[in-house]
Amino acid sequence: MNQSYDVVIVGTGAAGLYCALNLPERLAVCVITKQGAEDSDSFLAQGGMCMLRGEGDYADYFEDTMRAGHYENNQKTVDLMIRSSNYIARDLVRLGVNFTGKPGGGFDYTREGAHSRPRILFHEDATGQEITGTLLRRAQERDNITIAEHTTMLDIASEGNVCGGVVLSDEDGEIRLLEAGDVVLACGGVGGLYQNSTNFPHITGDALAIALRHGIAVEHLDYVQIHPTTLFSRTPGRRFLISESVRGEGAVLRDQNGDRFTDELQPRDLLSRAVKEKMALEGSEFVWEDLRPIGKQKILEHFPNIYEHCLGEGFDVLREPIPVVPAQHYLMGGIRADLAGRTSMDRLYACGETSCNGVHGRNRLASNSLLESLVFAQRAADDIAFRHDAPVHPACQVDLGRYADQEGLFSSYRETILHEIERSDTK
Repeated sequence: MNQSYDVVIVGTGAAGLYCALNLPERLAVCVITKQGAEDSDSFLAQGGMCMLRGEGDYADYFEDTMRAGHYENNQKTVDLMIRSSNYIARDLVRLGVNFTGKPGGGFDYTREGAHSRPRILFHEDATGQEITGTLLRRAQERDNITIAEHTTMLDIASEGNVCGGVVLSDEDGEIRLLEAGDVVLACGGVGGLYQNSTNFPHITGDALAIALRHGIAVEHLDYVQIHPTTLFSRTPGRRFLISESVRGEGAVLRDQNGDRFTDELQPRDLLSRAVKEKMALEGSEFVWEDLRPIGKQKILEHFPNIYEHCLGEGFDVLREPIPVVPAQHYLMGGIRADLAGRTSMDRLYACGETSCNGVHGRNRLASNSLLESLVFAQRAADDIAFRHDAPVHPACQVDLGRYADQEGLFSSYRETILHEIERSDTK
């Protein structure tokens, strides 16, 4: 790792890697990540990525996204995301992503909750792994991209309201300033702050706390999405998500008497509420999800990883329902970003779950997250690449001794975020 780069990107999820790949090869790029390069929530995404299925689908797709978001969405960003989806899909295929196709040719599509029709591209039940793993391999092939694993962002460095780099702890534990012409924050959400979450535990919203401390604008940090169906477990740790696609393909939810009790394809927040109400009424710790209506062949072809994981937990989805419970899943709020991913600090960008550009409103429509991450990561890369002035970084004066107590630092970051989530929720 050098002392300075043209661009530093924090996060090796879909947004961070795609941003790096869309930057011109004349720019020196460093992508850092707190853990291993594959330890991002993008790798965990099961369901898929939405794609506009022709102009006749536009009005329905737009309305599905708006309705799921309780009409709090930014219509300009929703339009941009939807209109960009076909290009993004084609570009991913060019890069080597293998979406499931139909025997006669063309994409196959699945459906998830709150979608009026099937429009979701997928690769079995591991679409995030297929997309993000492919992007990682392409990034590793690029001479201008350095990927630094086990490298933790401690802070950003700035002079006035201009970002000039990142304060980090590298894999040897050395605290250093990495100077940059531009910094892109693409480091995920806040799942690690919650006892029950589908996220990796190390993804704790550090960038949001840093933004708050630097006076960078944030929005809607209380817009935390709960996923209605994760596999119930009493073991501490990350919750295994049962993809919304299984309900889109016909799985149903049942109460303790075995009776179906709700519409499985309503938006996630409404379904989570219905599940919680049923659990409270019955005094139970979970409800049952029954995948058997999907059929054996489709379960084994479309959901092999879910089948194998549940089997490892002692549940055969081909023969019996499985216990599921809601868990924290996604943050719709974040660092305020415009159509190009620009934040309120010059030379600082945000994309992916770290950002809030208004696409999702109050509640995210299923499988819009990967698409949104890719669309606005590319926009940020384009803005950096086509800006007229050459990348330069201000001379930032940083006292590295302030960051010696990293445990105390991250404890204070957690307190900052949780306080802001609570404060926003009471507005």
